[in-house]
Amino acid sequence: MSFGDACGQGFGKVKVAGGWISGAEVGGVHVFKGIPFAAPPVGALRWRPPQPAARWSGVRECTQFGPSPMQNKPVPFFMWVKEYLIPEQPISEDCLYLNVWTAARTAKERRPVLVYIYGGGFSSGGGNVPIYDGEAVAKKGVVYVTINYRVGIFGFFAYPALSRESGHEASGNYALMDQIAALKWIRANIAAFGGDPENVTIAGQSAGSMSVNALEASPLARGLFERAIGESGANFSGELVSLARAEEDGQKVAQKLGAASLDALRAIPAEDVLKKGQGSWRPIIDGYVLPESVVDIFEEKKENSVPLLTGWNEGEGFLFSGVKHADAYRQDVEKKYGADADSVLKYYPPGDDSVSQVRLSRDETFGRQNYAWANLVSAQGQKVFVYRFVRKPPTAPGGKEWGAFHTAEVPYAYDNLKFVKRPFEPVDYHLADEMSSYWVNFAKTGDPNGPGLPKWASYSRENGKIMIFGRQAEAGVLPDQAALEWWFRRMLKN
Repeated sequence: MSFGDACGQGFGKVKVAGGWISGAEVGGVHVFKGIPFAAPPVGALRWRPPQPAARWSGVRECTQFGPSPMQNKPVPFFMWVKEYLIPEQPISEDCLYLNVWTAARTAKERRPVLVYIYGGGFSSGGGNVPIYDGEAVAKKGVVYVTINYRVGIFGFFAYPALSRESGHEASGNYALMDQIAALKWIRANIAAFGGDPENVTIAGQSAGSMSVNALEASPLARGLFERAIGESGANFSGELVSLARAEEDGQKVAQKLGAASLDALRAIPAEDVLKKGQGSWRPIIDGYVLPESVVDIFEEKKENSVPLLTGWNEGEGFLFSGVKHADAYRQDVEKKYGADADSVLKYYPPGDDSVSQVRLSRDETFGRQNYAWANLVSAQGQKVFVYRFVRKPPTAPGGKEWGAFHTAEVPYAYDNLKFVKRPFEPVDYHLADEMSSYWVNFAKTGDPNGPGLPKWASYSRENGKIMIFGRQAEAGVLPDQAALEWWFRRMLKN
């Protein structure tokens, strides 16, 4: 297959599982948007595993993103401005689409494939967010893919009747099954875009990173990827609930929805389900997609073991209730951690400023998770590369200084600063070029190093070596490894 049927007009034609598709050529990169990888999960397919997409006749034009998953209307908040959010429209249950960027000229090139899984707390997000654009990294030699998956109640609703009808006595992890279905589609079809189906790296940030971590743990994802990138997120802190608990929560939601059967639940308009189904939705230890807790799967060496690039940001602690006085902070820690409070206060001492409180929030939510992930993978003999993002993006005009905030690294890692309206300096563009080159190199070979880049040493628990992304990429060691080591030992004891 060649892309050349209509390249003269700026379009290519590709045959995939459902039929022929066409895309657009932008800056030497072929872009195919809104490719269906599964049937619309609506009506009778709501809360079912993704089913194959229907075939179509003729050539399907894939030049517009498909709808974002069903979620609340995007509204900028805190540091997350428009460029970090999905477009306002369209938003729909009919959301199982993916997008491909490739600079390959023929299908014979077999370029490495980089698949990006978005964050959003498992309640929002989509593959069409501007900072996830793939043009820049495609020009560096990968075939880049963003995928959609169901979020919120549509992606994680567990219910006894759903478990009974499943054939696996499990329900609730539809979002992860969507991701697995997308990876299977990529395995079967990406060669048509010049990609190598046997050289796939999955990458994600926040809930996307948690997804990557869960896919490593899931036996259903075995053989679908060769490497993993996880930015600020994993599942090692014991927060995932059992199927029984998730089903109990699902029954309460069903009561709120006023539905006594699956048919009735599936007949409720999506907008009403969304409105009454607000809550904390995330992966479930369902005995099928996730047979055990993620930490147990890794400790038992049952995961899909692959090389890992992972890290987190310096300033991504959340103090949504504001900075507390030292005494109030101490009391909160003592109440939350009990016998472990003295250790927490040793590493995050009280003071009437935000430093320890931000650091504690950061490490509770992200640092300890990705540190544990790096240690467990390294201990099994896989190469691991760890980073700390410390660059504070320039403040937007009239905006607030947020520091190296959660998600700040994403437009750097994918060389997409052009989509973010901030007064970036030359050092920012240089850093974005460096970071995206590291990410692409890792996707190509499992090693981020390459010509012209500062040497990034592989990490081990003993050496603590990392790459620090500040005004430039600079080798270093974890500055707070003693605190992270305490968290890790505590996790192993539990």
